[in-house]
Amino acid sequence: MRKFNIRKVLDGLTAGSSSASQQQQQQQHPPGNREPEIQETLQSEHFQLCKTVRHGFPYQPSALAFDPVQKILAVGTQTGALRLFGRPGVECYCQHENGAAVIQLQFLINEGALVSALADDTLHLWNLRQKRPAILHSLKFCRERVTFCHLPFQSKWLYVGTERGNIHIVNVESFTLSGYVIMWNKAIELSSKSHPGPVVHISDNPMDEGKLLIGFESGTVVLWDLKSKKADYRYTYDEAIHSVAWHHEGKQFICSHSDGTLTIWNVRSPTKPVQTITPHGKQLKDGKKPEPCKPILKVEFKTTRSGEPFIILSGGLSYDTVGRRPCLTVMHGKSTAVLEMDYSIVDFLTLCETPYPNDFQEPYAVVVLLEKDLVLIDLAQNGYPIFENPYPLSIHESPVTCCEYFADCPVDLIPALYSVGARQKRQGYSKKEWPINGGNWGLGAQSYPEIIITGHADGSVKFWDASAITLQVLYKLKTSKVFEKSRNKDDRPNTDIVDEDPYAIQIISWCPESRMLCIAGVSAHVIIYRFSKQEVVTEVIPMLEVRLLYEINDVETPEGEQPPPPLSTPVGSSNPQPAPPQSHPSTSSSSSDGLRDNVPCLKVRSSPLKQSPGYQTELVIQLVWVAGEPPQQITSLELNSSYGLVVFGNCNGIALVDYLQKAVLLNLGTIELYGSNDPYRREPRSPRKSRQPSGAGLCDITEGTVVTEDRCKSPTSGSSSPHNSDDEQTVNNFIEKAKMSRKLSLPTDLKPDLDVKDNSFSRSRSSSVTSIDKESREAISALHFCETFTRKADTSPSPCLWVGTTLGTVFVITLNLPPGPEQRLLQPVIVSPSGTILRLKGAILRMAFLDATGCLMPPASEPWKEPNVPEERDEKEQLKKRRPVSVSPSSSQEISETQYAVICSEKQAKVISLPTQNCAYKQNITETSFVLRGDIVALSSSVCLACFCANGHIMTFSLPSLRPLLDVYYLPLTNMRIARTFCFANNGQALYLVSPTEIQRLTYSQETCENLQEMLGELFTPVETPEAPNRGFFKGLFGGGAQSLDREELFGESSSGRASRSLAQHIPGPGGIEGVKGAASGVVGELARARLALDERGQKLGDLEERTTAMLSSADSFSKHAHEMMLKYKDKKWYQF
Repeated sequence: MRKFNIRKVLDGLTAGSSSASQQQQQQQHPPGNREPEIQETLQSEHFQLCKTVRHGFPYQPSALAFDPVQKILAVGTQTGALRLFGRPGVECYCQHENGAAVIQLQFLINEGALVSALADDTLHLWNLRQKRPAILHSLKFCRERVTFCHLPFQSKWLYVGTERGNIHIVNVESFTLSGYVIMWNKAIELSSKSHPGPVVHISDNPMDEGKLLIGFESGTVVLWDLKSKKADYRYTYDEAIHSVAWHHEGKQFICSHSDGTLTIWNVRSPTKPVQTITPHGKQLKDGKKPEPCKPILKVEFKTTRSGEPFIILSGGLSYDTVGRRPCLTVMHGKSTAVLEMDYSIVDFLTLCETPYPNDFQEPYAVVVLLEKDLVLIDLAQNGYPIFENPYPLSIHESPVTCCEYFADCPVDLIPALYSVGARQKRQGYSKKEWPINGGNWGLGAQSYPEIIITGHADGSVKFWDASAITLQVLYKLKTSKVFEKSRNKDDRPNTDIVDEDPYAIQIISWCPESRMLCIAGVSAHVIIYRFSKQEVVTEVIPMLEVRLLYEINDVETPEGEQPPPPLSTPVGSSNPQPAPPQSHPSTSSSSSDGLRDNVPCLKVRSSPLKQSPGYQTELVIQLVWVAGEPPQQITSLELNSSYGLVVFGNCNGIALVDYLQKAVLLNLGTIELYGSNDPYRREPRSPRKSRQPSGAGLCDITEGTVVTEDRCKSPTSGSSSPHNSDDEQTVNNFIEKAKMSRKLSLPTDLKPDLDVKDNSFSRSRSSSVTSIDKESREAISALHFCETFTRKADTSPSPCLWVGTTLGTVFVITLNLPPGPEQRLLQPVIVSPSGTILRLKGAILRMAFLDATGCLMPPASEPWKEPNVPEERDEKEQLKKRRPVSVSPSSSQEISETQYAVICSEKQAKVISLPTQNCAYKQNITETSFVLRGDIVALSSSVCLACFCANGHIMTFSLPSLRPLLDVYYLPLTNMRIARTFCFANNGQALYLVSPTEIQRLTYSQETCENLQEMLGELFTPVETPEAPNRGFFKGLFGGGAQSLDREELFGESSSGRASRSLAQHIPGPGGIEGVKGAASGVVGELARARLALDERGQKLGDLEERTTAMLSSADSFSKHAHEMMLKYKDKKWYQF
């Protein structure tokens, strides 16, 4: 390729403007040869970037709340996130701006509002009556640390306990502090000589709102009379308190303690508890106290009309149960059920039929928030089964190592995947419906099917229905089933490469039309799958072993442009927790009979494999060890169902496999692809005696054969490895890490020349990287099958494979497929390099092709047909099915028409006119950063190039002219996960893994942004509050029912005065009244407008009272005047008026 093409690129994004493009075009082509103008319909106004929805389990959860009337669940996290869940499909994500941990959540029950308490001592009032909840008010405590909050049902006064042991009271309507304060020394008086510790519990007596129960950490509990402002009773216990719960009649309460005991107290007997229980303590003889147990972190006391009360608790296990999983204990009468959990318990709540604390609670379920899961237990059924969770919370069941996003899929795909996935569902769930069912679905404006595929560290692949901003798992494939499981440590060859997760998925290639699936795994293995609706038993799993290695001596970079440092094998962990870095296997640790050679990393199972309906193994391909060197990880993978071919490459070379005939067609080192055109003038390090000539159709290994050809050792073995110097800038290292993580995503370390720190990898651009190391990393980074012009002289398009490398080189390989479906299975596919070589700056990321009108030409594919058909039809159907049918417009094009190759690298994009191979358009995407992900996507009946850069920018360019259409700074690249999982899809969709457990979806389409409000679900729906419990005739006559309290009179400014201004600062939120008015649209819009935010009611309450008083006095005055008039004229006749 001529160098002046690269040198004449204009710097920066302005190079792609239409005027610059035309100027460039004139420079590169004589006037007579100018490219035909293509009318481009996409403009900047078609693009807008916004987040849509977040799916998955809330990462690092810390708080839980439930609205029993609205049936909405809220989860807060340690990063300040707030997730709200209603009925399946109704979810919402919000974020506190400062990112402080959420320590507690309190719903204003059936009011469409929520109070969050954060670790930075701020309280926030969220308005849930709009589709995107917003903060109405915030209150920042300046001199006290908030430890506990309590909001009584149907009250506007929030009790706030602090670390100093004081209790402040907040008006949630105006979010201001009351002057009423309960000081710790007044609460305990002389009952204790020392400070009682922080407030760990506040609740009012269910039968008397005027009595407040305050629990201090040290073990002291105080029953406070709000009216008389003094303590009625004080209860002391030797052990620290973790939680307190009332019996609904208000005569007893229960405390959980740090020694694993529960104490039950009568309100009027403060001297000692009525009963002390150690649920998991061993009862010792001679009446001695049971052995202490672990702390009971929380207890709940729930009553039923027809039977014994439930006591539900977390923790409290005995200390000798080492290794036992966390448990939730349900005590009901004389039975005690211990329910083991998979992860540690963060919090739990008992769901009850009534929101009133003074009525029989009638518990029906327990929602348990675990560190990495949400479990709902059915209390009404024997054995306490769990409910089947309808939310997509299992994304992280095994850590996600890669993902792909497909928008606008064939319509029959989702039903097909759902039908095979439905058979995988577990049994034994509760038969009841999921009880968290609040909110309403949005109106789905998007009608096209969307599928997300996630690859995981345990070798599983999950298919998700992502249509209309929802997410639901469809089907799960376990790729590890084709391998033998390691019985013991001696029989684990894979540990030489990967200590953990040898089956982890690295790359996914999927053809939605044919439903063919291909995965590349971390142990240098590739598996090809067919989709079938019928079960089959595979007696022998088809297998190929490929010996892929090439060695060079040195590199001499040609004059002119210095190629950027190419790809190296990265090291990263699929697990979020840091793990010790792995060492490179030394040859001395290999098998006793010499160097390990011709051995794959994993052993394919030899016994018959029963394959359920769904994806079934077609072929397993493995790279083998060479002279003690492990195979290098696969960096690129592509499958074509029409040609029946799969191709993959790594930093050594490329292999092309015919999966129909189960044969290796091509096995070349990256350098061999250059032929005589290698700009680096590389020479083999030593002469080879048994060297095969490089050329077409060479393969080192076919099925079942052993090749004796001695390929040389990897250049990395035996040579001293340059490490990065300690004074390298961390920023540069991080950028390099990100670049590598985009290509290779997995938890292994295959090369010794990488400096492994913090479970990651770094690479230096400094001179310490020798030319040999630089070359050895020229990996295959992009592959694309297409039907196009391979050479300048071609007059018609033909099947070919385009190969991109990390040094910015693009090779074209021609594919000569046998004519007719009958011959396809009998004759070999002829593969030969075409000699066409193109060059760009930076590693090649993506390639695509446009026809003469600028329309995208998808690779040829075949329609799906059931592979396991009855015997008599089998042969005809299979042959018919194999016919390479191209769905691209090129097959019907006239010979004279041109095509355009779109090539995107880390630094620039080029549009090459074919067959002339002239550079029609060129755009420098970034100078200082690099592109992590580039995709050619369809949007609004047109095509564009979408890029995500390491500097956090998302950019789109028109095609074919590469005009910049969008350039928005979206997010900084803070971790490898984003770099590894970011992907664009058609129709303006994109996603990435925002945390180890959550997928963040976004859109860059203006149309989707405009329709998003309608598509989002409603959290708040108008529901009548249940009637309060009936006090009964005798209770009403003699007292004993619930005592109400005029809190306004006690806590209002008129009686308690104003709080000190320095105690807390009020901050108005962004979601004020106007925001509520604007957002009060949709199904309950009129109601939301009629019942505006709580804030508005608070602000207008004073005006309303004044007006009411004025109206009353006016009415009174009118009544007096009317009475006087009546008396005056009472005895007069009508004619006397």
